[in-house]
Amino acid sequence: MSTSTPQTAALTDPDPEPDRDRDRDPRGPRGGARTAAAALCAVLGTGLLAAAALTGWAERHAAGRPPTPEAAYRTAASLWRAAPADSLFPPVLTGPDSGPGGADRTWTRVALAPDSDCGPALAPDWQAALAPTGCTRVLRATYADATRSSLIAVGMVFTPADATAMEGLRGRLTAPPAYGFADARRAAWTASVLPDAPVVVYAVSAFADGRTLEAPVPAEEAMRKNAPGAVAQAGLGHAAKAVADRMEGTVRSLASPTAPKTATAAAPGPGPGSDSGFGFGFGSGPDSGFGSGPGPGSGSGSAGAAR
Repeated sequence: MSTSTPQTAALTDPDPEPDRDRDRDPRGPRGGARTAAAALCAVLGTGLLAAAALTGWAERHAAGRPPTPEAAYRTAASLWRAAPADSLFPPVLTGPDSGPGGADRTWTRVALAPDSDCGPALAPDWQAALAPTGCTRVLRATYADATRSSLIAVGMVFTPADATAMEGLRGRLTAPPAYGFADARRAAWTASVLPDAPVVVYAVSAFADGRTLEAPVPAEEAMRKNAPGAVAQAGLGHAAKAVADRMEGTVRSLASPTAPKTATAAAPGPGPGSDSGFGFGFGSGPDSGFGSGPGPGSGSGSAGAAR
């Protein structure tokens, strides 16, 4: 019987597993995700910064452009309640070359009416003329020239009408009512239907000494060279036209702030009858019947015009 010697296996350490950590991305799965997220945030941040810069440029670029005619028209329609009184009717108006022979003129505001419904502020013939367009509100003020020898009542009639309806008013308006003095004192007048705003601007002048006249004459007639009569010789036609022109320019510049400015200039501080806005119905300043005492239709802020 034979025997065999058992073979004894050598006890050795098993082969170590490959060092996986050596070949693994040292950042690990979470580290890679963080890197990708950081890269994405950088891209998004750059995009947001670029968009913000583009938006800012667009806003600055748009701010340098005037509004569209349609937008300016809509803005003009709301000026009676949105614009301060001192912006619509500056305490002081300057008129280079506005008098006869190109003389310079200056006017100071002496009365400011509360904003008014159209019925109390306008004569029946004006109300009839405005029937097709409607009438939203009437704003009025009175100015005196530097010598206090003449007065100019000025008004703005706001309507809800479009440009086509406003065009139908041309040639239909008569001498406007005064504010701050009686209608019997009216000397020269002008009324203008603005083509780019639903607003009628008018002005009517008078002698400050209280004299009455037979009938007011259109300002253009009184401005003609060698026009006869005291109204023409006193420059009251020039005064009515110059003040009206400045009111027209005021409406346009407020409706379109980047539009060219007119020769209207406000005094550094509030003048007589100064007010912060028409929408709250503030009263006017002192009576404007210089040298003659209070006359018919003059007052300190009545909502109705002189009749």
